[in-house]
Amino acid sequence: MQGAEIIFHYFPALTPKQKEQFIQLETVYKEWNEKINVISRKDIEQLYLHHVLHSLGIAKIISFADNTQVLDVGTGGGFPGIPLAILFPKAHFHLVDSIGKKITVVKEVVAALGLQNVTAQQIRAEELTNTFDFVVSRAVTELTPFVVWVRKSFSPKSFNNIQNGIFYLKGGDLTQELKPFGNKVRINELKEHFTEEFFETKKVIYLSAKKIK
Repeated sequence: MQGAEIIFHYFPALTPKQKEQFIQLETVYKEWNEKINVISRKDIEQLYLHHVLHSLGIAKIISFADNTQVLDVGTGGGFPGIPLAILFPKAHFHLVDSIGKKITVVKEVVAALGLQNVTAQQIRAEELTNTFDFVVSRAVTELTPFVVWVRKSFSPKSFNNIQNGIFYLKGGDLTQELKPFGNKVRINELKEHFTEEFFETKKVIYLSAKKIK
């Protein structure tokens, strides 16, 4: 399967509006990628598999409740935040990156799709003062320094069916990287949810905010 069909296959309950927004992603990203390169030229042809569906791996672990506040750190061109925002229109997503041109692209994509539940800001995660229910990210660094960046970003009250915390998308052998966390982390294998070879080593790491020192 190529294109948005792969999204529809794994998420069959999408509304017509959501389907249209997912279809739009390709046109908008290809147009903006010509101006500001946020996805490699080779990878843009695999937009739905490598970026959109990968981002939605988090949605196989949690279904964000209405009014959930989600922070996407190091969002780059808007991943995983934008695909998740399409899927969960009643949750709110704040996308941050330290690189201004990436946030420019994010804002343009958000405007083109008419997403009312997304804000974007050029800022470093550790400079944020407001709090969120969840922090999501896609392999911006190793988990240990990432936790330091975001440990003050969590709201103390949880109302989802999973405690507030981090959902971190990463691939490969994470044995050494996760060793400092012992049994505090939960490793969710995306190959259990998606059959494509791309997901063979891809994981969603979950760390509860309560277990962050």
